[in-house]
Amino acid sequence: MRPGLIVSSGSATHPGLRRALNEDSYLASAPVFVVADGMGGHEAGERASATVIAEFARFVGRASLELDEVRLAVAQAREGVEDLSTSGNGRAGTTLSGVVVATVDGMGYWLAVNIGDSRTYRLADGELEQITVDHSVVQELIESGELSPEDAATDRRRNIITRAIGASSTGDADYWLFPAEMGDRIMICSDGLTSEIPDARIREVLQTVPDPQTAADLLITEAVDAGGRDNITVVIADAVSVASRPGTLLETDENDIDMDTRPREAAAGGAL
Repeated sequence: MRPGLIVSSGSATHPGLRRALNEDSYLASAPVFVVADGMGGHEAGERASATVIAEFARFVGRASLELDEVRLAVAQAREGVEDLSTSGNGRAGTTLSGVVVATVDGMGYWLAVNIGDSRTYRLADGELEQITVDHSVVQELIESGELSPEDAATDRRRNIITRAIGASSTGDADYWLFPAEMGDRIMICSDGLTSEIPDARIREVLQTVPDPQTAADLLITEAVDAGGRDNITVVIADAVSVASRPGTLLETDENDIDMDTRPREAAAGGAL
């Protein structure tokens, strides 16, 4: 049976200009497209993010995943990262953000997962939408009206996160399930990208560079050129075949994604 959603992807990572280690890890292989941004120092962050990615790597090659499988993977990843913290590697922790391919009644869906301040975006019909919500101090201040989004970009607390996998955090991940549409472009990134490149420029690159690998490489290059103050990771996943109804696939040329395709009518899912 063919999957309800077939994806073409590109990915890139860079340690940046100020960090000796790259503590980011990522996976960009169907049906999993995720980024993990490690923290903890003394290689703890590097090992934490790698532990999470290893947990999801066992799904590679599957046609799709269920929500319960993703939740179990997050729980098992948390146990693995906590074991790192208790074995002398400091307060190991990591973010996790991204999407997996899901199927509902034979039709292709995106299942998004997020914990921390790495981000997942969706480009559809020329509009860039942040699917995930940051688990951070500044996001809470924005939501309470105490801080504007413009001021948040330079606030000294912008790197303080309120949920993580490990780092003594018990906060849960958020999940969203929403139908895939032809021409969807999903971008997942660590905050090393969004702290250097404004959303308007990210949207411009995603809209004008058809090849996902070329777009990922360009975003990394521009983030490094803008200062590269942190590790930078980008994963891009394009929907190139989507089941419009059970058993039927609509297809595009993988090298010529139609960015003008109408997006879904409703906003991205909502937390599950």
